[in-house]
Formats: sequence, structure tokens, C-alpha cells
Amino acid sequence: MVRLFLLIAALVAAPLAAAAKPIEVKVVVLTMFEVGQPTGDVAGEFQLWAERYPFRTEMTVPGIEKPLRVSDDGVVLMLAGMNARVRQSITALALDPRFDTRRAYWLVAGIAGVDPEAGSIGSAAWARYVVDADAAHEMDDREIPKDWPWGIYSLRTRKPGVKGSTDGATGMVWPLDMGLVSWAYGLTAGTELPDNDRLRAARAGYAAVTGTLPPKVFLGESLGTARFWHGEARNRWARDWVRMWTDDAGVFAMSNCEDHQVMDALVLLAPSGRVDPRRVLVLRTASNFTHARPGADPVFAFAPGGLEAGVEAAYRVGSPVVRALVDGWPTYARRLPGAPR
Repeated sequence: MVRLFLLIAALVAAPLAAAAKPIEVKVVVLTMFEVGQPTGDVAGEFQLWAERYPFRTEMTVPGIEKPLRVSDDGVVLMLAGMNARVRQSITALALDPRFDTRRAYWLVAGIAGVDPEAGSIGSAAWARYVVDADAAHEMDDREIPKDWPWGIYSLRTRKPGVKGSTDGATGMVWPLDMGLVSWAYGLTAGTELPDNDRLRAARAGYAAVTGTLPPKVFLGESLGTARFWHGEARNRWARDWVRMWTDDAGVFAMSNCEDHQVMDALVLLAPSGRVDPRRVLVLRTASNFTHARPGADPVFAFAPGGLEAGVEAAYRVGSPVVRALVDGWPTYARRLPGAPR
């Protein structure tokens, strides 16, 4: 009799579970890496969110390496992985029937290298444009023609400074919704950011005045490449590349490895109706400069205290936006913040 009861209960429960209403996701916080454990040790991008935001549940999703954290108010925290791994993670979440991401906002909250002409270590930049710098021809700089500034140039072109093909991606530049970005910036522009003697020492000596100033929240573009490039010549290339692809509307600020992957994945998913690529915010915070100061060792290194300042800034600036989206959900589910009424 007991066995019969259990069998009947299982048969009844199975279709009920299958028909369970999906979780309505309001915000997905995308972080890319963690240093060690998810909580309780040296913090990477994931940890401060996991410790400070009221997440109640862990959920495993096929295709995503680490469990998600899910809050009762519809926020999902994802450790998405670095480089191209982030594409797989986004797709896995969007296609999982347990989650309804049709109206979700996607917040990239990660560290980056900052151009000292744009900001200093610990600064936070809201991107207006995300630019891809992976799809390109690259010639050894020691072998380039004498009148070339560098050896990186667009696909299907014959020289630098010319827009080329977008083969293999949904684009080379993705303009974000300017109303949404302006709203997020206005909400957070006055955020107090970490500063200390180590950061002041790290920024001293740069020729660009902006790079020597205390950290700030500002508007500046995100440049994505799979490689960790570094150096003054490459920094000049990055500025030129962003200017070219944004038709002089964008200013290079933050270098990273994932944002172009994020945008391409979301745009590819958009026809399915499972995501809305207009609902994207890209917040990058500076853990290092994109080139060394004059006379310093040119080999890439995180600035002392840069990682801590970067991940702290990402939470301080990003979390008020997440809370505002959740609190305003009756409105923001229907229309984007900053959109005309």
C-alpha cells in the first residue's frame, strides 16, 4: 500500500513540477571570474554580490559551470566565465525553461583596464557603446609599412583606419540604449568610490591628468578582445579603433575580454523572444591601467589594491541600479528607464 501511494504521488507531482511557473527574472548580474571560493576569501567579481545582496537560492543550469544565485525579488547572479565562455552561459540561462528572461535587464559588472586619459584605478564607467576588437587582421608591428601606425586593421581591408567586414558576428559595435545608460549614470554619478594611499601611489606620474585624479563614475566605451593587451602603442590603437567604429561618437575607456561576446550572444538570441538586447547595461570598473606610467616596468600587472578597488566599485555602483530596477518593476517591466512616457 505504501509503495502504491508513493507511486501515485510521484505520478501526480511530475506534471505539476513540469508545469511550474518560470521564475520571472528582473535583472541578471553578469560577473566573469572569482579568485577562490564564492564567499569568504579574496573577492573577485562574484563574491561581494553573493555576500551583500539577499540571494536565497542556488540553482544549477546545464552549460553554466557554477551555480546561479537567485533572490526572492527576481535577481539572478551569474558567474558566467571569462572570454567566450560568457556566450555559452548567457545562452544556457536564456534557454532554460525554469527562467523567464524575456523582460530581464542584463548588467555586466566586471573589472577592466582603464585608459589613463579616461579615468584612474577604482573608477567606474557606464558604456554607451561596446566595440569588438577581436575580428581583425593582425600583422607583426615590426613588419608593417612605414606609414602605418600599427599592424591591426579591419577584416577585408588593406590598411588601418578603415571600417571593414563584420563577418562572424552580429556587428563590430553595439550602441546601448542611451536613455537607459543615462538613467543609470544619473542614479550613480555621485557614488563614493574607494580611494587610499596605494591607489594614489599607483596613479601618480601619469602624463594624462585624468589618470592622476581620484576615482569617479563616468561615461566611456567598452572595448572587448580575447587577449590581455597592454602598452602605450596599443592604447593609441584602442582609442583609434573605438573612434572609427563609433563614427567619432565614442571614447575608449575600458578594456576587457567579454563585453562584445555578451552583446553578440544577446542579439543572436533576440529573435527567439527570450531576451531583449535593449535592456543591457555595461559597467566596467578599473583594476589597472592599460599602459604603464613613464619609466615603469611595461609588463602588465594589476596595480596594488586595484582588484579590491575594482570589485568594490562594481558593487557600489551596480547595486543601486539593480535595486532601482526591482523597486520600479511595475513600470520598468513595460518600458525602459529613461524612455519617453
